[in-house]
Amino acid sequence: MNNEKNTSAAKKNATPRTVAADVLIKVEGGQYANIALDVALSRHTLSPEDKALVTSLVYGALERRVTLDFIISQYSSRPADKLDAVVLCALRMGLYQLIYLDRIPDFAAINESVDSVPRKSAGYVDAVLRSYLRAVEKGEREKNFSPADFADRYPVLAGDDEAAMSVAYGLPVGLTRKFIEIFGAEKAEKVMQAFLKKPPITLRANTLKASAENLKKGLTGQGFSIFDGDYVSTALQLEKGNIFDTSEFENGDFFVQDEASQICVEVLGATAGDLVIDTCACPGSKSFGCAIRMQNQGSVYSFDLHESKLSLIRTGAERLGIDIIKTDARDARTPDNSLIGKADRVLCDVPCSGLGVIAKKPEIRNKNLSEAARLPQIQREILEKSAAYLKSGGSLVYSTCTILPEENERVVLDFLNSHNDFCAVDFEISSRSDILPSIHSNGGCVTLTPDQNRTDGFFIAKMKKL
Repeated sequence: MNNEKNTSAAKKNATPRTVAADVLIKVEGGQYANIALDVALSRHTLSPEDKALVTSLVYGALERRVTLDFIISQYSSRPADKLDAVVLCALRMGLYQLIYLDRIPDFAAINESVDSVPRKSAGYVDAVLRSYLRAVEKGEREKNFSPADFADRYPVLAGDDEAAMSVAYGLPVGLTRKFIEIFGAEKAEKVMQAFLKKPPITLRANTLKASAENLKKGLTGQGFSIFDGDYVSTALQLEKGNIFDTSEFENGDFFVQDEASQICVEVLGATAGDLVIDTCACPGSKSFGCAIRMQNQGSVYSFDLHESKLSLIRTGAERLGIDIIKTDARDARTPDNSLIGKADRVLCDVPCSGLGVIAKKPEIRNKNLSEAARLPQIQREILEKSAAYLKSGGSLVYSTCTILPEENERVVLDFLNSHNDFCAVDFEISSRSDILPSIHSNGGCVTLTPDQNRTDGFFIAKMKKL
């Protein structure tokens, strides 16, 4: 796909839609959405409301990319994958507003999408969007369409359940097929539906400074909607609001950590005086959680491949009042020989495909599954080397933020089959919710899913060195 030159929205009077279009073009060219968005918002003087609209347009268009491209292809003379990136991004942005943003007038969605492309492409963008409006003027737009609804409106999907699910839930056919293979069609559809829901921000109370109860009271008193976590007593869920402008954040009373990650820390079970090694630690939330569980007594070694990322751990620990964390830039496949056989607990949260955090990182939806094929070998090597840190009787937790068995259960099973000095350890985490099930591992392993546990998709395995 070729980019047209000299079309940057930066050369136009910046509006939320032209800024969003420019960000989407950069993401299409390979930039990370969060980085491109942060840069764009810092370069333009926009009101808080306009910044929110830019963010909504960027992440919404990315989240619904598969759906939007399918619909574009139905009303365009050329399929979406044959369109220039600038034109395609304008169409995605315009169509996203027409379908999913009720408060945006149709004329505004169309006119500003047209304004974001060169003059020679303006007529084409206008024609495609107006063609869509004419086709649906007497019926519902696709905002809440099920796979069956899509198949009814677009006969090309009739009889192809995988394709209809792909379009309805905005995931590529290959990934849709993979989820069905893993979970079965019914469960896969529930997982895919859950990935379209905006998850709450989850906080971890820093009990070195404040109890979860007192933190909740303080934030509620400032107007925030705060709810107890579903599984972990230190977890609090925030519906909306800028929590980072509070004195509680400045004082280090909490940090952001999904409840799945907090559950992982609970399963590891670090206690005061332990020597804990977090082999792939950045950005550091699990290291922080371990240190807090340890009452800031003992040692936490936080290793990561990239020295530049370790500053996040150091500054975070300082804000939280934690002084037992030691950081070092280290490839997890090359352990620190001075620590071999000395750790009470080891956390091995390996690099993975990230397919459990699709709801938070929409560009992951469009990852090519072939990119994940090399990961299990790396993960096995990291697990193998990390295990060497443990002393006899020590606990090892292997975790990922993906839901692919080849990165999860199969890696753990391979390890246990080749290490008779390790065994799986089953665990249970009780639900604090009236509607969610408690968590019970099977063979020391559990996969959390957003539809069932209201967390990120996440895998946890616990083992013990004999």
